[in-house]
Amino acid sequence: MKITILYFARIKEVVNYSSEDVVLPEGIETIIALKSWLSKRGETWQRLFNGSGVVRAAINHELVDDMATMDEGDEVAFFPPVTGG
Repeated sequence: MKITILYFARIKEVVNYSSEDVVLPEGIETIIALKSWLSKRGETWQRLFNGSGVVRAAINHELVDDMATMDEGDEVAFFPPVTGG
């Protein structure tokens, strides 16, 4: 399955790019599985996506939880929680 991943705010700064097109391995169908897969890219990725920090996700501009499923061609965005003041 091919998707586009977008990174925003602090996450974008840490991974040093804003988007990428990826072909996911078999079995990566949920946001939590995608986060786990991304966390295997190295220490920086692990700190972001292994669950110790809060990273929000959206699929096609709609906020979702970690159990949301993705489909071919989806756009998945990751961003830190937004705080108001």
